[in-house]
Amino acid sequence: QVQLVESGGGSVQAGGSLRLSCAASGDTYGRNCMGWFRQAPGKEREGVAVIYSSAGTTYYADSVKGRFTISQDTAKNTVYLQMNSLKPEDTAMYYCAAATIGPFLYGATLPPDYEYTSWGQGTQVTVSS
Repeated sequence: QVQLVESGGGSVQAGGSLRLSCAASGDTYGRNCMGWFRQAPGKEREGVAVIYSSAGTTYYADSVKGRFTISQDTAKNTVYLQMNSLKPEDTAMYYCAAATIGPFLYGATLPPDYEYTSWGQGTQVTVSS
């Protein structure tokens, strides 16, 4: 079992930046894929970004491409989501998740949430206009 703890959420004005962190512990062996998801009130959960740890390959949702960057520090078992040029529509609860997924299974698309077996508790991001 993998335990994931997110941090770094908060309230910012539009155009601002935040960096989310996701610290993993427990049985992380073989979990080669880390993703960030978000869910706004009344909306479905959506994938934001994914990183495949072995090659550091990253993919993003179109809505955040060019503004968000996912990265990892393998020594710390931590994944980050740097969010720049934030917009009010980025307001949501952000979750990180871990999975074991073949890096070529989904190509350049984000793996669906049902592929992930471990989830964090979430961290709230609120962007005001």
